Amino acid sequence: MDAAILAPTTERRRVRVRGTVQGVGFRPFVWRLARELGLDGWVLNDAEGVLAEVQGAPRALQAFVRRVASDAPPLATVTAVESEALPSQAASGFAIAASRGGTATTPVTPDAATCPDCLSELFDPSDRRFRYPFINCTHCGPRFTITTGVPYDRPRTTMARFAMCPACEREYGDPADRRFHAQPDACVVCGPSIALLGENGEPLHGGDPIAAALARIRAGKVVAVKGLGGFHLVCDARNVRAVARLRASKHREEKPFAVMAANVASLAPYALVDEASRALLESHERPIVLLEKRSGCDEALAGIANGVSALGAMLPYTPLQWLLFFEASGSKGGTAWMREPQDLVLVMTSANPGGEPLVIGNDEAVRRLAGIADAFVVHDRDIAVRCDDSLVRASAEGPAFIRRARGYTPRAIRLPRSGPAVLATGAWLKSTVCVTRGDEAFLSPHIGDLDNAPACEALEEAAAHLLAILEVEPAACVHDLHPDFHSSRFAARFARAHAIPAFAIQHHHAHIAAVCAEHGHEAPALGLALDGVGLGTDGTAWGGELLRVDGAGFIRLAHLGMLRLPGGDRAAREPWRVAASVLHALGRGAEIARRFPRAGAGVVTEMLDHGTNCPVTTSAGRWFDAAAALLGLREVTAFEGQAAMQLEALAAAHGPVEADRSLWGIGAHGSLDLLPLAERLAQTKDAGRGAALFHATLVQALAEWVLAAAARERLATVALGGGCFVNAILSTGLRRELVAGGLTVLEAHQAPANDGGIALGQAWTAIQELQSHVPRHTR
Repeated sequence: MDAAILAPTTERRRVRVRGTVQGVGFRPFVWRLARELGLDGWVLNDAEGVLAEVQGAPRALQAFVRRVASDAPPLATVTAVESEALPSQAASGFAIAASRGGTATTPVTPDAATCPDCLSELFDPSDRRFRYPFINCTHCGPRFTITTGVPYDRPRTTMARFAMCPACEREYGDPADRRFHAQPDACVVCGPSIALLGENGEPLHGGDPIAAALARIRAGKVVAVKGLGGFHLVCDARNVRAVARLRASKHREEKPFAVMAANVASLAPYALVDEASRALLESHERPIVLLEKRSGCDEALAGIANGVSALGAMLPYTPLQWLLFFEASGSKGGTAWMREPQDLVLVMTSANPGGEPLVIGNDEAVRRLAGIADAFVVHDRDIAVRCDDSLVRASAEGPAFIRRARGYTPRAIRLPRSGPAVLATGAWLKSTVCVTRGDEAFLSPHIGDLDNAPACEALEEAAAHLLAILEVEPAACVHDLHPDFHSSRFAARFARAHAIPAFAIQHHHAHIAAVCAEHGHEAPALGLALDGVGLGTDGTAWGGELLRVDGAGFIRLAHLGMLRLPGGDRAAREPWRVAASVLHALGRGAEIARRFPRAGAGVVTEMLDHGTNCPVTTSAGRWFDAAAALLGLREVTAFEGQAAMQLEALAAAHGPVEADRSLWGIGAHGSLDLLPLAERLAQTKDAGRGAALFHATLVQALAEWVLAAAARERLATVALGGGCFVNAILSTGLRRELVAGGLTVLEAHQAPANDGGIALGQAWTAIQELQSHVPRHTR
């Protein structure tokens, strides 16, 4: 007990705690803290967070106010603690009072991986929840994915239909128990249960469903397993035939699969795990983490992530997943096996056939995964909202998101200032939506590309769910400048239905605004946006943009040299066409058919000769494509970004080379000319050295370009945004050069740098527009 409680006088204070403080065991934590410090009073949940009145010795009250933030439960995020003096009252002990209603301003908590205490119980043969697949407490388990409304309590979750047994009710009502008011609390007597279904959805009775599912996986079968935010397709990652069959049936010929292992030790034969990556792997968010492959990884895990430099890996985060590894370990109980290397490595890929939204329902799984899954592990706890696995890369500056979803959604991103509520609908690729409330922005989970009707429906469902759980009525809707995106049409329709304005925000402006928003940067800044494509204000395809961003407005200062795209969008899927365009621009069009002896090479040459169906672009992504094709690495891609990923892998395997200053130029209007670099690559026989030279020279060229613009514009801050910054060689090298040049560099860490973060930038730009009425344009 703190010595502070011995103070002779008594004071009373009202303490308001804001942040993610509901559904995380905060009230029982306050109850225990108050009892430890000898304080009287009460604590409750309300629409603004947690409210307490505490009475006792002054120094004990000071300790309480300090420790309510510093000692908060693991899933809590305290953003503010406010305290005010009150008149003292008669001593009455300390109690947890009934919750109060009102308009919600506290967020729903993200889902969290099973905590150590629950794992100890899960594997304890004497515990009543031994091997129970839905064990959880206030420190772990489902939150966001079971929430149907606010305030967050059991009747507004998909656990509503499961009435608690007397034993669970006692835990639920005991402030000293870590399951006090744990809304998903359940056990084998009263809670959800699992079942194993055959390939046609027929129940497979007899025996343990976990053991039976594992036996099928080890026999080379594909099993669909229901998780927190959707189904996974699971097979043995070391079974080449099973992996190949999964690829063929899912029509995912080359895109890397993620794997799941029991622990970091089990990943050691395949990948290097540094401390930052280990911390992410073992965090309660449990994302997929991109790890540098060890030599021999592609042979040991054939067909998993060939041609790229990283292996996407994660650790178990649900009790059901843990039980698969427990069964495989042969352990009879206890947790010692969890610290030992295990040989089981599973492909754990999202069950989203054909790029459609993640499967979440049992009947839906049987229908949509027919012909892919040989069996199904299902359960009767419904999933309220889709939520895919998050995907991150560790860096010295913090995690870099490629996909932000489970474990992080709907965690708020703090905006530079408060503003009117806005709904932002994102773009086309890697779609998300964003809703703001006050000075907080809430990104939906990753939805995917809007190239199919179910994905478009999922976008609208995600927006509706986010608006519902935040209890927000937007004052405006905001979308991409491209009018034909479904996200843009949905925003316009939503705005008309709710009689609110709709704004169109230029794609690359939104990229930079997203980075500025998460860093709280409101002053003018340079923005370097590098990606595949986004519609520019001049009607052409942009993608390599140097901007001056000031509030709701921006100026296009310069761009990468223009490329022509023979065949339009088809060139983005066929890098050889972009390489042909480069050769033609270099006066070497006669070489196209010889270098790329493909059907259509002659036609492409004629298109370039006559300028027919050859729209122009400033896209940085297409320069990566051209480099990959010129080096003979990739002429046609199987998925978006593949050529760039393989080019990066080849450069990393080769190792650094010196940049060549003769291989770029800056034109009269400030455009960055990379044609000399492309010509050198066309003459390079060593593809590995060529890939390394491309990266090294691009980094130096961009640094010189940005530093010159910073001096000219008298700006000291640059924000880097766009999907090209997922490339670790580019982002690390450019950051180093710009910092050495005296600039403050802002990068995306709370939202993806790619189009998954576009909605955040759209929302922040719209708030500034609504508050300042400054025109957003562009020149």
